[in-house]
Amino acid sequence: MTAVLVVAGGVLALSALLVTLRMAMGPTMLDRAIAFDVIVSISIAAIAVDAAVRRTSDNLPLLLVATLLGFVGSISLARFSPGSDDVDAERDETDETDETDEEGTP
Repeated sequence: MTAVLVVAGGVLALSALLVTLRMAMGPTMLDRAIAFDVIVSISIAAIAVDAAVRRTSDNLPLLLVATLLGFVGSISLARFSPGSDDVDAERDETDETDETDEEGTP
């Protein structure tokens, strides 16, 4: 049981570290938001591992609230996000080239 706990803790810690690096290096705001959502999921998994080790259901309300907040956050981000910053930048470049083509042609 202790070996499984150590392995599970190590995997969760490593994944949290990698996701934190992704959050810091993410080129767009959507990448950072997805990384934050993954960190919430990792936290939920860590709380579930703790509940399994202690063999208690005291953490169940905390798990449910964290899951609900993660879900609502993801849905609201998907709903209110205008799109990727890269797509918007590409669209702006296309608009600029269209304007120069219109002005340059007789």
